Amino acid sequence: MASVLLLNGPNLNLLGTREPGVYGSETLEDLVTNLSKVMEELGGSLEHIQSNHEGVLIDAIHRAKGVHDGILINPGAFTHYSYAIRDAFASVALPTIEVHISNVHAREEFRHHSVIAPVVVGQVVGLGLDGYEWALRALVRKIEKK
Repeated sequence: MASVLLLNGPNLNLLGTREPGVYGSETLEDLVTNLSKVMEELGGSLEHIQSNHEGVLIDAIHRAKGVHDGILINPGAFTHYSYAIRDAFASVALPTIEVHISNVHAREEFRHHSVIAPVVVGQVVGLGLDGYEWALRALVRKIEKK
């Protein structure tokens, strides 16, 4: 039974109302409800934390070691500059997948680079909230093959 920590970074608490043309109209609660159902189907468990604060996310990553089998994260804007979050992932060495709702590579230049990507097992971008489900399923498969 896989246990996954789902982390959502800054501004993702505003899903459903924040730039619906980019991020859609579903809320963060809708997303977590759907992913919890997917984890039930897969026979696992999901813990969710959303924070607009870098340190809260880092503390959650540290606490995940020995508790969770993997991490799924949408780091939001921290993707592009948070070496502290990058180092937290490198430190705990848990399989992690980075997910982004929009295609960050088709947006502003500053969104094209992830400092986190080199220390995670993969990235899913541009598939809307469905990308979370595909990333979660891939992460669980990776955990189960371990």
